[in-house]
Amino acid sequence: MNRPGYAPLRMLFRPTVILFDLDGTLVATSGAGRMAIDRAFEELHGRADACAAFSLAGMTDRAIIRRALAGIGHVTDETKVDDKAIDAVLARYLERLDGELKRAKGFRVLDGVVALLDLMERFDGIAVGLGTGNVRAGAQRKLERASLWRRFSFGGFGDDHESRPELIRLAAERGASQMRAPVSVCRVVVIGDTALDVAAARANNFQALAVASGPVPRADLEAAAPDLLVDSLAEPKATDWLLDGRGGPRGARATSYRPPPKASRRQ
Repeated sequence: MNRPGYAPLRMLFRPTVILFDLDGTLVATSGAGRMAIDRAFEELHGRADACAAFSLAGMTDRAIIRRALAGIGHVTDETKVDDKAIDAVLARYLERLDGELKRAKGFRVLDGVVALLDLMERFDGIAVGLGTGNVRAGAQRKLERASLWRRFSFGGFGDDHESRPELIRLAAERGASQMRAPVSVCRVVVIGDTALDVAAARANNFQALAVASGPVPRADLEAAAPDLLVDSLAEPKATDWLLDGRGGPRGARATSYRPPPKASRRQ
């Protein structure tokens, strides 16, 4: 079954890996994650303001905690923050996250997300995963709250690597592996709401679709020069661009590659 107006994807496209950021791209959590991490710092270090001096947008969880620990005087050099200290804050954060998510009255799935995921599932040759700075357990909690966790069978997470470009690279490799193809023959698209999402795509020579649905001003996203910038994933041009074989200067081109049948979703 294919979208009217499009040729069957397996006959037109290179295998395609689509990687979604989570916060501000898939869901709005009404600050639940921030409140959980603030509570973790307050309980362990007596500093609910540990993250107040910098923006968390686009950072990985471990990088956030590393910077916060350095900022409150745990050490003076971020690179010397003890991994065990980071692990302790992460563990407490995860303990508090469920409660904050339950109390988040403004929690919602963002416009266009479900329809886009539904559409992607109808096409062979597309692997849909996550590329998020959340640690895997945190991502699971947030997406289960949104009934979306089972929609993603792979991903790159904040506990895979503190560097967003590296976790995006790992996610792309996992998506390509699902289709039994090397990343080099795949079109990889990173979808996110921060300039760091765009930068991570660029670092890997992937495409970037920026969506101004999070806290980052549209002008900042425009300055990051994504391949496409939209205000919402509900915009038809987002879907049209994702399914367009040209897809910009680094887009997919026709190929003789034939992907295997789409794998079942997460069990």
